[in-house]
Order: sequence, then structure tokens, then C-alpha cells
Amino acid sequence: MTVDPSAPYKTRVKQALADDKLHTALERATTRLSGKRALSVAAIDLGPLRDEARAIREHAIRRLPELLEQLEHNLIANGCQVHWAATAAEATDIVSAIAQQHGVRRAVKSKSMTTEEIRLNQALEGDGIEVVETDLGEYIIQLAGEPPSHITAPVVHKRAEDISELFQRELGMPPTTDPGEMCAAARRQLRGEFLAAELGISGCNFAVAETGTVCIVTNEGNGRMVTSLPQVYVAVMGIEKVVPRVEDAILLWQAVARSATGQDVTVYFSMSSGPRRRGHADGPEEMHVILLDNGRSRILERGYADALLCVRCGACLNACPVYREIGGHAYGDSAYSGPIGAVVTPLLADRPATARELPFASSLCGVCRDVCPVKIDLPRLLLDLRHDMIRLGTSTRSEKTAIRVYTGAAERPLRYQRLSRIARWFMQLMPRNGDGDVSKLPPPLSSWTRSRVFPRLAVPSFRELWRARRSRDTTSGDA
Repeated sequence: MTVDPSAPYKTRVKQALADDKLHTALERATTRLSGKRALSVAAIDLGPLRDEARAIREHAIRRLPELLEQLEHNLIANGCQVHWAATAAEATDIVSAIAQQHGVRRAVKSKSMTTEEIRLNQALEGDGIEVVETDLGEYIIQLAGEPPSHITAPVVHKRAEDISELFQRELGMPPTTDPGEMCAAARRQLRGEFLAAELGISGCNFAVAETGTVCIVTNEGNGRMVTSLPQVYVAVMGIEKVVPRVEDAILLWQAVARSATGQDVTVYFSMSSGPRRRGHADGPEEMHVILLDNGRSRILERGYADALLCVRCGACLNACPVYREIGGHAYGDSAYSGPIGAVVTPLLADRPATARELPFASSLCGVCRDVCPVKIDLPRLLLDLRHDMIRLGTSTRSEKTAIRVYTGAAERPLRYQRLSRIARWFMQLMPRNGDGDVSKLPPPLSSWTRSRVFPRLAVPSFRELWRARRSRDTTSGDA
């Protein structure tokens, strides 16, 4: 990994842009995922599916308190133990207490962005508990000691060649880049982990309030093994994942699969409604469900409820021109990257200013909105966040000075006209490319032309054109 997620934002971006291997991996993966999505959605009329999926999510968010109470009631009726966690620290403490109560030394974990969000692995490892990721992508980055760089494809930043080298070093695999052989090497290693673990941990894609059921969506059998083989199973779910009915979860499953991987549905849709009952052949002896807030209520209070509609399909990442250039680690050490991460990360943070750059890491082209299966208007949310960041006083001194200078000119027409004429004269002296655009400006404006051209100023200006038109109209009228 050449990008340090803990480094300053500009450093992360420079590291990502300088990594040719990263560009190769991102181009391969995002092109493939976007292409599969395009084929999948072309096979159906996607409009009604998106409309219904959004309606389900909006309905759930509007009735969130009521649905959460119903979910808790039915989970308890099914034999589950329900815990409420206001913060990440509370959630990790709850899991740690469950593990200590049962003398857990080893845990297996299904892919979960929520547990990445609260850094659960690090918390348990600090208690001396070994945590093994069982999703292949998560397992790869765990072996590499890296955080995920994508919501649904955590190892999207690595090429097959990089993974092969990692498996040769860590698993003793013979040299090969054959996907089947590499998967087999990981499977052989993980099989014993399932049988030895005392604790299974997963996230939650959807939680059905009417039945008290936790649903997870996967393409590997690891999810079912994590939720059924260990004696104790813990599901960590963000409170926004609740839906009213089973039918709602099934429809959202289809929407997620088409947008995430281009499938009609994923291979597995696992539903857990409680611990093993008398006469059942398998299942955990205890099932715990942690309902996690960790800033989600704050998102609602601040008027960003649309961000909680997200079903974590990752389609906006695959389509985003910024993500496709810099990858997920350039967004920092948050679990969420890409356009949705640029919105969610500052909102979840106790101190939004720590992620002040992320809302600006977007071209606002709108492609993220176009591919979202629940029609989240991400460009609007990003613009709103930019406004909020400015109100928080997070602008740099140079930004404030530039805006002050521009405002002082724009508010005074005569001054604006004079400065425009000076700027046009000044631009005539600057180097130009074949299209006539300015290719190099002096400092501090050189930061702009270091990576892009500066468009030509209009000659004649709009004011001059308008004045000439008014003059022609007046002359014609007199005639």
C-alpha cells in the first residue's frame, strides 16, 4: 500500500496519483464492476425498482423509532439479546464483554463496514482475541495489514499479481495468478478457523422489524458459517438498516445486487432470527444484536437524512471519476470512501472539521446520483456540506482572502470591469497550449495550472457584447 490513510489529505492524493500499480488495479476493477452493472440494469426497467427501493428506505427512516422498538421486541421474543450502543466505544465494549463472558480467544468475522467503522478488530485484538476475516477480500487486506479501500470490494486497489505475492509470502502458496488456485489456498486456511472459533461476528444489510430477523448479503458461504458454526453470534447493525417487512428486504436485496456486482441476486441471502432452538441441527447457542447509533441520529438532526438511505452497494464509487483516480485510501482512514464516504464521514465524525476536505473531493458531475439504486442526490448533499464546512470556519486563510478579493470586485461594477481588462491583458502574456488556453500561471495560481489548463477569458466580454447589442437595438428602434 503506497497511500498512507493517516497522512494529510493532499499527501494522500499525491501518493495515489503517483502509484501506477494502483491506477492499473482501479481501472481493471471499476471498469469491470461498472460494466457488469450496466449489463444487469439494461436487462430490466430499472426506474420502478429504484423508485420502490427509495420509497422503502424513506418510509423506514421516517418511522425509525417505531420500527426499532418493534425490531427489538421481536428479536427478544426470538431469544436474542439486544444491546443499544450510542457510540463506537460502547459497541466495542459490548462485544468485548460478551467475548470475555464466554472465554473467547478466537473470533471469525463476516464482511462488515459497520464493524470497520467502529474499529472492532483492533478493540478485540487489544483484549488478546484473535479476529479472522473470512470474506476473501477482507482476508486479503487483513493479511496485508491494510484497511479496505472500497465498500463492497475491499481489495479493489490490488492487482492479481500483488495478491499472488502476498499469498506466497503469508500462506506458502506456489507461484500462480490463477484466481481458482488462489481462492483454494485461502479456503484451505480459513476452513479450520470456522471450526476453532468460539465467536462469530457479522454486520447487517437489513433487519426486518416485523419478524426480528437479521439479513446479510454475500457471495461466499463464509457468512452462513460465521452465523451458524460458533457457539456465540454477534450482529452489529447501524440503526438505519431496519426495514418494516420481509418483502422490503427482498426487494432491496435485488437492488443492491444489481448495483454492486451486476447480479440479479447474490449467491447467499442469510436470515438469522435467533439462537438454535430445540431440534435444530445447527446454529449458535446465543445470538446478540447491537443497535449502533454512532452519529446517525446527529445526521438526522442536521437535515442529512438522505445519507442514511444508502444500501452500501458501492456503485457510486465505481462510477466516480475522482475515486477511479485516487482509490479509497486517499479518502483517509474512515471505513467509507468515494462520494458516499465524502458525505457520511464528516457527518459521523464528532469533529466534522477533521474531514473538511472530503466534501470538496468531487467534481459534482452527478454520475453518483445517476447510478444510486435509492436515488440519493449526492451532489446536493456535498454542496450542503461544503456550505456547512465554510460556516464552521474551516476555510484556509488563502481561501478567505481569495473570496474577499473576488467579492470586493464583484460588488462594484466599475472595479470589476477594470480588473477584467487588466486580467485579459495579463493573460495575453502567459504561455498557451495549442487550443489557446493558458498552460502556466505564476504562483500562487501555478497550483491550478500544474495539473490543468486555465480557460481563456472571453474576448469580447459579456458586458461588452451586451452593450453592443443594446446599442444595435436602440439604433434599430430609432430607425
